[in-house]
Amino acid sequence: MNCKKAKTIDLVSCLKKQGFKIGKIKTNEVWYYSPFRNNEKTPSFKIDITKNVWYDFAEGVGGTIIDFVMKYNNCSIKEALVILSEDTFPIHQQKKQIKNKTKPTYSIKKVTELTNQKLLDYLSNRKINLKFAKQFCFQVHYSFSNGKELYGIGFMNDVGGLEIVNIFNKNFRKICLGKKEITTINNNSDVVSIFESWSDFLSYLTLKKEIPKENFIILNSTSLVSKTIDLLNDYSIIKSFMDNDEAGNKATNFLIENTSSEIIDNRIHYKNFNDLNNYLMNIN
Repeated sequence: MNCKKAKTIDLVSCLKKQGFKIGKIKTNEVWYYSPFRNNEKTPSFKIDITKNVWYDFAEGVGGTIIDFVMKYNNCSIKEALVILSEDTFPIHQQKKQIKNKTKPTYSIKKVTELTNQKLLDYLSNRKINLKFAKQFCFQVHYSFSNGKELYGIGFMNDVGGLEIVNIFNKNFRKICLGKKEITTINNNSDVVSIFESWSDFLSYLTLKKEIPKENFIILNSTSLVSKTIDLLNDYSIIKSFMDNDEAGNKATNFLIENTSSEIIDNRIHYKNFNDLNNYLMNIN
Protein backbone atom coordinates (compact mmCIF):
# COMPACT_ATOMS: atom_id res chain seq x y z
CA MET A 1 0.00 0.00 0.00
CA ASN A 2 1.32 3.43 -0.98
CA CYS A 3 -0.15 6.93 -0.72
CA LYS A 4 -1.35 7.01 -4.32
CA LYS A 5 -3.22 3.72 -3.97
CA ALA A 6 -4.58 4.62 -0.53
CA LYS A 7 -6.15 7.81 -1.85
CA THR A 8 -8.22 5.77 -4.31
CA ILE A 9 -10.04 4.05 -1.43
CA ASP A 10 -13.63 5.24 -1.12
CA LEU A 11 -14.00 7.34 2.06
CA VAL A 12 -17.71 6.65 2.52
CA SER A 13 -17.06 2.90 2.39
CA CYS A 14 -14.22 3.22 4.86
CA LEU A 15 -16.32 5.07 7.45
CA LYS A 16 -19.27 2.78 6.81
CA LYS A 17 -17.16 -0.27 7.66
CA GLN A 18 -16.03 1.43 10.86
CA GLY A 19 -19.68 1.84 11.89
CA PHE A 20 -19.69 5.64 12.23
CA LYS A 21 -23.14 7.20 12.45
CA ILE A 22 -24.55 9.03 9.42
CA GLY A 23 -26.36 12.29 10.08
CA LYS A 24 -27.68 13.21 6.64
CA ILE A 25 -27.10 12.56 2.96
CA LYS A 26 -27.19 15.05 0.11
CA THR A 27 -26.63 14.57 -3.62
CA ASN A 28 -22.84 14.91 -3.43
CA GLU A 29 -22.26 14.86 0.32
CA VAL A 30 -22.52 12.49 3.25
CA TRP A 31 -22.56 14.05 6.73
CA TYR A 32 -21.49 12.08 9.80
CA TYR A 33 -21.58 12.72 13.50
CA SER A 34 -17.88 13.38 13.96
CA PRO A 35 -15.76 10.27 14.60
CA PHE A 36 -13.49 12.50 16.68
CA ARG A 37 -16.10 13.45 19.30
CA ASN A 38 -18.66 11.54 21.36
CA ASN A 39 -22.34 12.42 21.74
CA GLU A 40 -22.36 15.03 18.98
CA LYS A 41 -25.93 16.27 18.45
CA THR A 42 -25.43 17.94 15.05
CA PRO A 43 -23.41 16.21 12.30
CA SER A 44 -20.30 18.28 11.56
CA PHE A 45 -18.14 15.85 9.58
CA LYS A 46 -18.68 16.06 5.81
CA ILE A 47 -17.44 13.80 3.02
CA ASP A 48 -17.44 15.27 -0.48
CA ILE A 49 -18.46 12.24 -2.56
CA THR A 50 -17.14 13.75 -5.81
CA LYS A 51 -13.69 14.71 -4.49
CA ASN A 52 -13.41 11.84 -1.96
CA VAL A 53 -12.21 14.17 0.81
CA TRP A 54 -13.48 15.03 4.30
CA TYR A 55 -13.79 18.14 6.42
CA ASP A 56 -14.56 18.48 10.12
CA PHE A 57 -16.27 21.84 10.58
CA ALA A 58 -16.01 21.84 14.38
CA GLU A 59 -12.21 21.58 14.30
CA GLY A 60 -11.61 23.21 10.92
CA VAL A 61 -9.51 20.32 9.61
CA GLY A 62 -9.86 17.92 6.71
CA GLY A 63 -8.08 16.03 3.98
CA THR A 64 -7.79 12.64 2.33
CA ILE A 65 -8.42 9.17 3.74
CA ILE A 66 -4.79 9.07 4.86
CA ASP A 67 -5.25 12.27 6.88
CA PHE A 68 -8.36 10.78 8.46
CA VAL A 69 -6.67 7.53 9.51
CA MET A 70 -3.67 9.45 10.88
CA LYS A 71 -5.87 11.74 12.97
CA TYR A 72 -8.30 9.06 14.15
CA ASN A 73 -5.52 6.64 15.15
CA ASN A 74 -2.99 9.31 16.14
CA CYS A 75 -0.40 7.65 13.95
CA SER A 76 2.17 8.33 11.23
CA ILE A 77 1.64 8.08 7.47
CA LYS A 78 3.48 4.75 7.43
CA GLU A 79 1.25 3.37 10.19
CA ALA A 80 -1.87 4.70 8.42
CA LEU A 81 -0.93 2.85 5.23
CA VAL A 82 -0.50 -0.36 7.19
CA ILE A 83 -3.96 0.07 8.73
CA LEU A 84 -5.55 0.68 5.31
CA SER A 85 -3.80 -2.34 3.82
CA GLU A 86 -5.33 -4.66 6.44
CA ASP A 87 -8.85 -4.45 4.98
CA THR A 88 -10.55 -4.44 1.58
CA PHE A 89 -12.39 -1.34 0.41
CA PRO A 90 -14.08 -0.37 -2.87
CA ILE A 91 -12.21 2.05 -5.10
CA HIS A 92 -13.61 5.57 -5.30
CA GLN A 93 -15.28 6.17 -8.65
CA GLN A 94 -14.26 9.64 -9.77
CA LYS A 95 -17.13 11.46 -11.42
CA LYS A 96 -16.24 12.88 -14.80
CA GLN A 97 -16.85 16.59 -15.23
CA ILE A 98 -19.12 17.11 -18.22
CA LYS A 99 -19.93 20.53 -19.59
CA ASN A 100 -23.57 21.54 -19.38
CA LYS A 101 -24.24 18.44 -17.34
CA THR A 102 -27.84 18.34 -16.20
CA LYS A 103 -28.43 18.41 -12.48
CA PRO A 104 -29.75 15.31 -10.73
CA THR A 105 -33.51 14.97 -10.97
CA TYR A 106 -33.82 14.12 -7.29
CA SER A 107 -32.96 15.74 -3.99
CA ILE A 108 -32.55 13.98 -0.65
CA LYS A 109 -34.26 16.08 2.02
CA LYS A 110 -33.32 14.12 5.12
CA VAL A 111 -32.31 10.68 6.34
CA THR A 112 -33.54 9.56 9.75
CA GLU A 113 -34.14 6.43 11.78
CA LEU A 114 -37.16 4.34 10.79
CA THR A 115 -40.12 5.77 12.74
CA ASN A 116 -43.00 6.09 10.26
CA GLN A 117 -45.70 3.62 11.25
CA LYS A 118 -46.69 2.80 7.67
CA LEU A 119 -43.11 1.84 6.83
CA LEU A 120 -42.82 -0.21 10.01
CA ASP A 121 -46.13 -1.93 9.23
CA TYR A 122 -44.84 -2.79 5.73
CA LEU A 123 -41.79 -4.47 7.25
CA SER A 124 -43.87 -6.23 9.89
CA ASN A 125 -46.21 -7.55 7.18
CA ARG A 126 -43.16 -9.06 5.53
CA LYS A 127 -42.31 -10.68 8.91
CA ILE A 128 -38.99 -8.79 9.11
CA ASN A 129 -37.73 -8.19 12.64
CA LEU A 130 -37.95 -4.44 13.26
CA LYS A 131 -34.89 -4.39 15.50
CA PHE A 132 -32.71 -5.56 12.63
CA ALA A 133 -34.53 -3.31 10.15
CA LYS A 134 -33.85 -0.22 12.28
CA GLN A 135 -30.21 -1.22 12.60
CA PHE A 136 -29.53 -1.49 8.86
CA CYS A 137 -32.17 0.68 7.16
CA PHE A 138 -33.11 4.35 7.17
CA GLN A 139 -36.19 6.48 6.58
CA VAL A 140 -35.35 8.61 3.54
CA HIS A 141 -37.27 11.73 2.52
CA TYR A 142 -36.58 12.85 -1.05
CA SER A 143 -38.12 14.65 -4.01
CA PHE A 144 -37.87 14.72 -7.79
CA SER A 145 -38.07 17.69 -10.13
CA ASN A 146 -41.81 18.15 -9.52
CA GLY A 147 -40.99 19.15 -5.94
CA LYS A 148 -43.34 16.72 -4.19
CA GLU A 149 -41.67 15.17 -1.16
CA LEU A 150 -41.68 11.38 -0.98
CA TYR A 151 -40.34 8.97 1.58
CA GLY A 152 -39.43 5.32 1.81
CA ILE A 153 -37.19 2.70 3.34
CA GLY A 154 -33.53 3.19 2.43
CA PHE A 155 -30.61 0.77 2.51
CA MET A 156 -27.11 2.13 1.91
CA ASN A 157 -24.58 0.64 -0.46
CA ASP A 158 -20.79 0.86 -0.27
CA VAL A 159 -20.49 4.19 -2.08
CA GLY A 160 -23.27 6.04 -0.27
CA GLY A 161 -26.08 5.29 -2.72
CA LEU A 162 -29.48 4.49 -1.25
CA GLU A 163 -31.66 1.59 -2.34
CA ILE A 164 -35.19 2.91 -1.78
CA VAL A 165 -38.45 1.03 -1.38
CA ASN A 166 -41.40 3.42 -1.75
CA ILE A 167 -44.46 1.52 -0.57
CA PHE A 168 -46.81 4.22 -1.87
CA ASN A 169 -45.81 4.24 -5.56
CA LYS A 170 -46.28 0.99 -7.52
CA ASN A 171 -44.65 2.44 -10.66
CA PHE A 172 -41.46 3.40 -8.80
CA ARG A 173 -41.55 0.95 -5.92
CA LYS A 174 -37.79 0.30 -6.03
CA ILE A 175 -35.24 2.93 -7.06
CA CYS A 176 -31.64 3.82 -6.26
CA LEU A 177 -30.70 7.37 -5.28
CA GLY A 178 -27.03 7.78 -6.15
CA LYS A 179 -24.62 5.29 -7.69
CA LYS A 180 -25.66 1.65 -7.80
CA GLU A 181 -23.28 -0.60 -5.86
CA ILE A 182 -23.12 -3.66 -3.65
CA THR A 183 -23.25 -3.46 0.15
CA THR A 184 -20.65 -5.24 2.27
CA ILE A 185 -20.87 -5.78 6.03
CA ASN A 186 -17.67 -6.88 7.73
CA ASN A 187 -17.80 -8.86 10.99
CA ASN A 188 -14.22 -10.13 10.69
CA SER A 189 -15.33 -13.64 9.77
CA ASP A 190 -14.03 -16.20 7.28
CA VAL A 191 -17.65 -17.06 6.45
CA VAL A 192 -19.67 -14.87 4.06
CA SER A 193 -23.34 -14.99 3.09
CA ILE A 194 -24.48 -13.38 -0.19
CA PHE A 195 -28.00 -12.05 -0.83
CA GLU A 196 -29.75 -10.40 -3.76
CA SER A 197 -31.58 -7.79 -1.70
CA TRP A 198 -31.62 -6.21 1.74
CA SER A 199 -35.04 -7.73 2.46
CA ASP A 200 -33.55 -11.21 2.02
CA PHE A 201 -30.59 -10.23 4.22
CA LEU A 202 -32.95 -9.01 6.97
CA SER A 203 -35.10 -12.13 6.53
CA TYR A 204 -32.00 -14.23 7.18
CA LEU A 205 -31.30 -12.33 10.42
CA THR A 206 -34.96 -12.69 11.39
CA LEU A 207 -34.85 -16.44 10.85
CA LYS A 208 -31.60 -16.71 12.81
CA LYS A 209 -32.95 -14.39 15.55
CA GLU A 210 -29.49 -12.83 15.75
CA ILE A 211 -26.68 -11.43 13.65
CA PRO A 212 -24.45 -14.46 13.02
CA LYS A 213 -20.68 -14.12 13.22
CA GLU A 214 -20.46 -13.87 9.43
CA ASN A 215 -19.64 -11.28 6.83
CA PHE A 216 -22.40 -10.28 4.42
CA ILE A 217 -22.62 -9.12 0.81
CA ILE A 218 -25.90 -7.71 -0.51
CA LEU A 219 -25.84 -7.37 -4.30
CA ASN A 220 -28.72 -4.85 -4.55
CA SER A 221 -28.97 -6.19 -8.12
CA THR A 222 -27.84 -9.49 -9.65
CA SER A 223 -26.18 -7.42 -12.40
CA LEU A 224 -23.51 -6.51 -9.82
CA VAL A 225 -22.55 -10.09 -8.96
CA SER A 226 -19.20 -9.78 -10.77
CA LYS A 227 -18.13 -7.20 -8.18
CA THR A 228 -18.06 -9.87 -5.50
CA ILE A 229 -15.43 -12.13 -7.07
CA ASP A 230 -12.35 -10.28 -5.82
CA LEU A 231 -13.86 -10.18 -2.33
CA LEU A 232 -14.44 -13.92 -2.04
CA ASN A 233 -10.90 -15.27 -2.28
CA ASP A 234 -10.18 -15.20 1.46
CA TYR A 235 -13.35 -16.95 2.65
CA SER A 236 -13.40 -20.59 3.71
CA ILE A 237 -17.20 -20.80 3.51
CA ILE A 238 -19.37 -18.94 0.97
CA LYS A 239 -23.14 -19.22 1.35
CA SER A 240 -25.45 -18.02 -1.43
CA PHE A 241 -29.12 -17.02 -0.99
CA MET A 242 -30.32 -16.04 -4.47
CA ASP A 243 -33.89 -15.96 -5.76
CA ASN A 244 -35.47 -19.02 -7.37
CA ASP A 245 -35.73 -17.46 -10.82
CA GLU A 246 -33.64 -17.05 -13.98
CA ALA A 247 -31.66 -14.10 -12.61
CA GLY A 248 -30.94 -16.01 -9.41
CA ASN A 249 -29.81 -19.04 -11.43
CA LYS A 250 -27.44 -16.95 -13.53
CA ALA A 251 -25.96 -15.21 -10.47
CA THR A 252 -25.45 -18.51 -8.65
CA ASN A 253 -23.83 -20.14 -11.68
CA PHE A 254 -21.57 -17.12 -12.13
CA LEU A 255 -20.32 -17.46 -8.55
CA ILE A 256 -19.74 -21.20 -8.95
CA GLU A 257 -17.85 -20.77 -12.23
CA ASN A 258 -15.69 -17.83 -11.13
CA THR A 259 -14.84 -18.64 -7.52
CA SER A 260 -12.23 -21.16 -6.43
CA SER A 261 -13.97 -21.81 -3.10
CA GLU A 262 -17.05 -24.00 -2.84
CA ILE A 263 -20.36 -22.12 -3.10
CA ILE A 264 -23.10 -23.45 -0.82
CA ASP A 265 -26.39 -22.88 -2.63
CA ASN A 266 -28.91 -22.44 0.18
CA ARG A 267 -31.93 -22.21 -2.14
CA ILE A 268 -32.68 -25.83 -1.36
CA HIS A 269 -34.05 -24.64 1.97
CA TYR A 270 -36.68 -22.45 0.25
CA LYS A 271 -36.95 -24.18 -3.12
CA ASN A 272 -40.77 -23.83 -3.21
CA PHE A 273 -40.67 -20.06 -2.74
CA ASN A 274 -39.48 -17.18 -4.89
CA ASP A 275 -36.99 -15.86 -2.36
CA LEU A 276 -35.97 -16.00 1.29
CA ASN A 277 -38.42 -13.30 2.35
CA ASN A 278 -41.29 -15.09 0.65
CA TYR A 279 -40.29 -18.22 2.56
CA LEU A 280 -40.22 -16.26 5.84
CA MET A 281 -43.69 -14.85 5.20
CA ASN A 282 -45.18 -18.29 4.65
CA ILE A 283 -43.59 -20.55 7.24
CA ASN A 284 -45.85 -19.42 10.11
